[in-house]
Amino acid sequence: MANNGTATLVELSHYMSVEKPTVTRTMTRLEELGYVEHVVGKDKREKRMQLSAAGQKIYQDIRVTIDQFEQEILEGITEKEQINAIRIMGIIRDNITNKG
Repeated sequence: MANNGTATLVELSHYMSVEKPTVTRTMTRLEELGYVEHVVGKDKREKRMQLSAAGQKIYQDIRVTIDQFEQEILEGITEKEQINAIRIMGIIRDNITNKG
């Protein structure tokens, strides 16, 4: 949501490859903590969520740490090798998804 703005619970469940009830529980908890909020979609029946101001702040703080960690663990690995690894992991994910 930090990168794409708003999302429905179904969109989030597809993106994360988890069941909608799992996303619903997580988003309910994040809403209780004040990190996400409901926004009106184009269709008023559509329930869209977005990061709140507090959620955006937390995301920005965490993103700095993640970026630093990624730089450390990817040291010595070329961009081409990283792209290839991501491609291979995508194939593995698809194989797992199709077997389940």
